[in-house]
Amino acid sequence: MTHTILRIDASARRTGSVSRDLLDRIVSRFGDDTNVIARDLAEGLPFLNEEWVGATFTPPEQRKAAQNEVLRLSDTLIEEVKAADTLLFGIPMYNFGVPATLKAWIDQIARVGVTFRYTETGPVGQLTGKRAIVAFASGGAKAGSEFDFATGYMRHMLAFVGITDVEFVLADGMSVDAEGTIAAALEQVEKLDIAA
Repeated sequence: MTHTILRIDASARRTGSVSRDLLDRIVSRFGDDTNVIARDLAEGLPFLNEEWVGATFTPPEQRKAAQNEVLRLSDTLIEEVKAADTLLFGIPMYNFGVPATLKAWIDQIARVGVTFRYTETGPVGQLTGKRAIVAFASGGAKAGSEFDFATGYMRHMLAFVGITDVEFVLADGMSVDAEGTIAAALEQVEKLDIAA
């Protein structure tokens, strides 16, 4: 059976990017019977605006053609997530958080009634049964430190839409020991349980 990966690169750098290199190596760990959907966020994504919000809160059967067009990209991004068995994220830390393009991607796919729903006991994610692997790179801040507003946010938002099987490959604190940090990250890549 073909395994489908959704690869999401959030680095603005297309050359010399540690997170992109780590994703290349993670993808290579999967077998030949793998379908890869690539979404490069360096190409940019639109931020939410009034038209988008109005369209998403209009019941589908009441939407006008223009509202459906406003949501077309969001629908496409959500379908990519739904099609994937495994989501791979390449994320550099920018100013202690995730890149703005990744936040824009999350805003596009986190839609009430589509990827999560509200219940009497709180929100319930609808994108269950998927795995996520996050390749995370940072200069000075270590993952899990008081300066890290990226890894916890990713874990929370993925769980919010139903993806709770989340693993991190960390290349954090590279400004202190780049060579040792990357070597440790590559070791983490090799230890990933790809059959999981």
